[in-house]
Amino acid sequence: MPRVTFVEINGALREVDVAPGSTVLEAAKAHDLPLAGTCGGSMVCATCHVMIEAEDRAKLPPPSEDEENTLDLAFGVTADSRLGCQIKLTDAMHGIRIRLTSTMHQA
Repeated sequence: MPRVTFVEINGALREVDVAPGSTVLEAAKAHDLPLAGTCGGSMVCATCHVMIEAEDRAKLPPPSEDEENTLDLAFGVTADSRLGCQIKLTDAMHGIRIRLTSTMHQA
């Protein structure tokens, strides 16, 4: 069971065990973390925008073209940006840090 660290907007760290195969969005909701995911993971709203620290990005598959297009709707996108609904957590991702962001997005 992977253990990941969520970094909340205020900087607080929350380490949680997550079920393998669950998405970052599902894991956040299961642990009452503030990650909106308004569209329910259908990749149209970008409200599950998270940041994955550079040293952990290598543990993830690259974003799809659809994910990159949806990220264009998110506020404050950087090279660290991903959609939480698109990252399926596996044992290989044990120890990654997932930084939560504001759910504000561009219209």
